[in-house]
Amino acid sequence: KKSKHDGLEELYSENIFAKLVRVAVRDLEGNNPPTAYPEYVPQDEVLGPVGRYHLRESDFWTCGFFPGTLYSLLDRLTRYPKYQPRNVQRQTLEAEIISLSRSWSGPLHAMAARTDTHDLGFIIEPALRMDWELLGNSRSLQSLIAAAYSLASRYEERAQAIRSWDLINKKDIQIISMEENFIVIIDSLCNLDMLYYASKHSGDSSLAEIATKHARTLLKTHLRPESVPSISKNGYQGQLYSTCHVTNIDPRTGAIKARMTAQGYDNSSTWARGQSWAVLGYAQTYNWTKDPIFLDAAMGCAEYFLHRLEKQQEIDQNYKIPLWDFDGPIENKPVWDSSAGVIAANGMLILSESLASFGQAALSRRFCDAAISLVETILEWSLSEEKAKFVSSVDGEVVVEDVVEGHSFDSILKNATANNNAGARKRYSNHGLVYGDYYLVQFGNRLLDMGLI
Repeated sequence: KKSKHDGLEELYSENIFAKLVRVAVRDLEGNNPPTAYPEYVPQDEVLGPVGRYHLRESDFWTCGFFPGTLYSLLDRLTRYPKYQPRNVQRQTLEAEIISLSRSWSGPLHAMAARTDTHDLGFIIEPALRMDWELLGNSRSLQSLIAAAYSLASRYEERAQAIRSWDLINKKDIQIISMEENFIVIIDSLCNLDMLYYASKHSGDSSLAEIATKHARTLLKTHLRPESVPSISKNGYQGQLYSTCHVTNIDPRTGAIKARMTAQGYDNSSTWARGQSWAVLGYAQTYNWTKDPIFLDAAMGCAEYFLHRLEKQQEIDQNYKIPLWDFDGPIENKPVWDSSAGVIAANGMLILSESLASFGQAALSRRFCDAAISLVETILEWSLSEEKAKFVSSVDGEVVVEDVVEGHSFDSILKNATANNNAGARKRYSNHGLVYGDYYLVQFGNRLLDMGLI
């Protein structure tokens, strides 16, 4: 008998555990404690060795996602043992993942004191929050709280926002004066979750207040009202929003100086992952604040994301996963971003749960069904066909092999795009991406937590 969620089977496969463990063991060799972390996996030789993770310096904003994914698998293994892979003993695998998680997350503690980045939520929370919640490591909670204070130090009351970047230095634009410019990016919404969590666990309400002020400011600075209707009669019927990536605010007055992009196609386009950060960030912010203005923002951004997915399939019915930018030109072949899809899907699941909690059953179903359908489609079109498995070993060690010998690809998903902006210092697209895999595993865990699987 087929289950209605047969398209999600790969979310709970041995392949996911095996790939993560193999990379974690291999890339610690000569890199322990880690000074470089997995970032992307080339699908084309132009970007480097095909199928193998490119490691990025440890102070890059993506360093927290790989250890965060390991902890997410540990979470699944301990709370949902039904999904224990075969050919390896549970206790052995659990001990191995704990050891690897701690090795990869160790250097993150020192980053909690950084005040040179707004990405501390991405860097710290995925691994250290889980280390605290699953393993009771109070040092990880203290590091997370310290990171929240570091992030809060970038808040400017006159701008009513947290500074994202200190400057922009692209081929086509340079903004270097911090006295005259205050750069805020849409991604910043997803660093607020850490501020709320730290506020709850420290008892310091000022951290949550800063997060809420920042989220309110971005309603005005980054959301663009769109005059399009919902594509579904069961969809959100309120105001829909697209998003801009970057806004430059005057730090002395809070006035908008310019809206632009650093990773999308152009300043007026809708960069798909930026839209998905808004969906997830506002869904999380509503979860903490229960302020309906954030619920409406999350639904307006989510419904617009679904609208644009529908519209791109009118161009070609095979354009089923998000294009990297919903307004970017399609030249020789499409440039996809599977990561945008799984990030948005996580936000939609959070939205669905929130809506169900106060009786909005139809809207809750709308976003839940849309999220599941989106991830099923991404798995169908972007799951790496090169899979890994555990094999039995005489001495009880954890051993991983390719399912088809010689066919190896480190990430779970393909077809992500880190940055395809023409003015970017580093332009790379259509590859595996560490945070695409992180949010995919997170999505699987959320479905289990919600009792949907």
